Amino acid sequence: MEVIHAQGIWMAESLQQRTISQTDLWLLVTHLGDPKAAFLLLFPFTYFISRRAGVSVIWVAAITEWLNLVFKWMLFGERPFWWIGESGLYVNKPPQVQQFSSTCETGPGSPSGHAMVTAAVWWVVVSSLGSFLYSRTHSVVVSAVPYLLYVLMLVAVGLSRIFILAHFPHQVVAGSITGFILGIILGRRVPEGRPLLFFFSLSTGLLLCTVMLHAGLQHLGINLSWSIALAKKWCSHAKWIRLDTAPFSSLTRDCGALLGLGMAQYWRPGGFPLPWAPRALSLAVSSMGLYHVHRLPLPVQPQGLFYGLFFVKFVIVPQVVMVLVPGVVYLLTHRKKD
Repeated sequence: MEVIHAQGIWMAESLQQRTISQTDLWLLVTHLGDPKAAFLLLFPFTYFISRRAGVSVIWVAAITEWLNLVFKWMLFGERPFWWIGESGLYVNKPPQVQQFSSTCETGPGSPSGHAMVTAAVWWVVVSSLGSFLYSRTHSVVVSAVPYLLYVLMLVAVGLSRIFILAHFPHQVVAGSITGFILGIILGRRVPEGRPLLFFFSLSTGLLLCTVMLHAGLQHLGINLSWSIALAKKWCSHAKWIRLDTAPFSSLTRDCGALLGLGMAQYWRPGGFPLPWAPRALSLAVSSMGLYHVHRLPLPVQPQGLFYGLFFVKFVIVPQVVMVLVPGVVYLLTHRKKD
């Protein structure tokens, strides 16, 4: 692994030196590949185009990110920004690389969560779009365009993670392949029409299983906080260490989103029948609402309170997109027609 890691550092160094002028672009791409972007950006956009595709996105994103957390705990993957200092190979000649505000994630590095979730959720979108285009045009070339863009997106997200020293190349490849497989499998099992009890049981089960796994590994003498300590030690700026990148933050996000999805479908089975113009208005208002929900500052101490509020924040996300905003728009447009 030392040789693989060293080759990864060389690739990151070369990428930074050759494309340092495109830093803002790389940071934008890594932001769009962030798992939370699937919940806050892709989900509302997709939902108001196709309800089933939107439900698929949040479903696939939550399960994929949860599995990514479990894989990371099992594989103990290093991250480039701390491996450079810990390896001892660069004492005399450190690589000419720099960190960025998105670099200092605190979880283990393998497989890449950005690549894994991006590959999974965008497969749902791309496969639906490809099928739609083929049904309308019967052209293989036209229907293949979304799949080409899908590959380019995965490459861009992967390179952005290497550029900012968040991941090694093999971690990006592993995440992309795993996410692609999960996108195919989970996209065929969308929980539409499931009772609220299903989502409550799933959310609670994932939470309890993860806590039990964490406690069990700790009992065996495996310190699962090792990556947090290394991130704090080697991050260039302490303010770049954020609690919302910690493993339990992704867990509470996934469990909260799944429970919220079940609640939204319980409150309004089938959604609201909106024409294209009200749907566009709902998308715009929902996006603004989610932006402000995401921007709400949360107290980082005590951590239990932070995780609790983080859970509630993502329970709210499906309510805003699927019930609250389209419900208000439906009432206003319906009254106007009356």
